[in-house]
Amino acid sequence: MQLNLPTILTLSRIAIIPFFVVIYYLPFKESALICTILFVVAAITDWLDGFIARRYNMTSRFGAFLDPVADKLTVAVVLILLVDRNPTPYPDLFMAIPAVIIIGREITISALREWMAKIGEGTKMAVNWNGKVKTTAQLVALPMMIYREPLFGVIPVAEIGFYLLYISAALTLWSMYTYLRSAWPSLMRSADES
Repeated sequence: MQLNLPTILTLSRIAIIPFFVVIYYLPFKESALICTILFVVAAITDWLDGFIARRYNMTSRFGAFLDPVADKLTVAVVLILLVDRNPTPYPDLFMAIPAVIIIGREITISALREWMAKIGEGTKMAVNWNGKVKTTAQLVALPMMIYREPLFGVIPVAEIGFYLLYISAALTLWSMYTYLRSAWPSLMRSADES
């Protein structure tokens, strides 16, 4: 396996995760800002590695596998940390609900994609616009919640991020529904055969 720039960028997103976790729990004022910057850098490299891979024909099977893994790991870790240290005045349960929905959807759709690929119908599971909008909502909501301090002392970014996270969770459910609806005939056919 030869590493190219897109794959190195993807691996860097995974490498950031342990540093993010440690800094998140460090007891100093700038930890939230540093974690926000790390998350934004990870989000930018997510876009950048895909752009470079497509633009300069540097796509690879390993990169195609690794990119969604890096995305899902990053989002799952951030959601778990946010549930642990809820930055909003709302009860922890209200933070856990969108986290469970988002992480549960990622596990479900990853398993469904793998199964659809095994039966030769992986093209039905291609990324659609619902997934892109859902991801965008997450990538806006999560850094706001990581930062958690009111912007300019008055804009409640953690609460705005919280509401965006619920919008993201709703989009996540819609995205999961569209994937399941697309795969349903294959699921039923497989169930009848067994």
